[in-house]
Amino acid sequence: MSLLKPVSYLLVSLLISSCTTAGINTHKIAEVDTFPADKAVSKDYELSNDGTLRLLTLNIAHGRNQAANQLLLEKEDIEQNISSIARLLKKTSADVVALQEADGPSGWSGKFDHIELLAREAGYPWYYRANHAESWLFSYGTAILSRLPVSETLQHTFKPSPPTFNKGFLLGQVNWMNHNTAGSALAVDVVSVHLDFSRQQVRDEQIAEMAEVFANRENPMIILGDFNSEWLAEKSVVKKLAEKAGMSVYDPGATDLHTYNSSRRYDWILISDELAFARYEVLPDVLSDHLAVLAEIKLKNTTEKSAEKNR
Repeated sequence: MSLLKPVSYLLVSLLISSCTTAGINTHKIAEVDTFPADKAVSKDYELSNDGTLRLLTLNIAHGRNQAANQLLLEKEDIEQNISSIARLLKKTSADVVALQEADGPSGWSGKFDHIELLAREAGYPWYYRANHAESWLFSYGTAILSRLPVSETLQHTFKPSPPTFNKGFLLGQVNWMNHNTAGSALAVDVVSVHLDFSRQQVRDEQIAEMAEVFANRENPMIILGDFNSEWLAEKSVVKKLAEKAGMSVYDPGATDLHTYNSSRRYDWILISDELAFARYEVLPDVLSDHLAVLAEIKLKNTTEKSAEKNR
């Protein structure tokens, strides 16, 4: 069994030369997938009534859980893994979910739409997947599931960075009702992102692309995902993006919030200045090679904003 992981990596490496990946999609807007009224989607949920927005982010690793590679699994195994993730989403009652390594029907991961199955089983009426890497073998990228209405989506595939597969992000504008908006919905930009794992220079270029795309967005923003970078790293792209965009993260120096390989904090949630963390935790459930991050976000009140300005 110890040979499975290197063998699977070799197989994928050999496939790189014969697979094509998606080109650059800049500011590509697409319709959000929703379940028709006649589809069986559970709606027996309640949105938070304490003025917070509950969000979760997870790299779902193509549905392989802890296996060395999804190519080594039967379709039934991958379906069970996706169903386990759906049970976690239901348990946490997350209002909006950001996913990475999210597959559409792909030969290497069971030939079914992982996001459609997750949305159906976990009860998310609004869902969308942005394909950043596509070939005859796979179709995958980032995804957003929402129990809140989604009024706009925008997907962006970063400049190709061979030999690694393309990465990118998906932005969904959700309409959030909370106690501070006096009966009207507040538009919030929620972004699911996945950055390159192999090279610092590529990650730097990718966050520069993000900053350019977001420059004209005026809504409060939340960026969630797999950054393949830690805050305390010498050239942290998480820190760099937060500084560029005027955003903050929860307790950047914490040593107990690891999300990958028991020692690295690669999965982050960034929030814009209008927002504040009311809750933040890394969940213990082992459903991927990453752990999920769950957070509750609130709007800052006038007192909080004034206190920050006076610090």
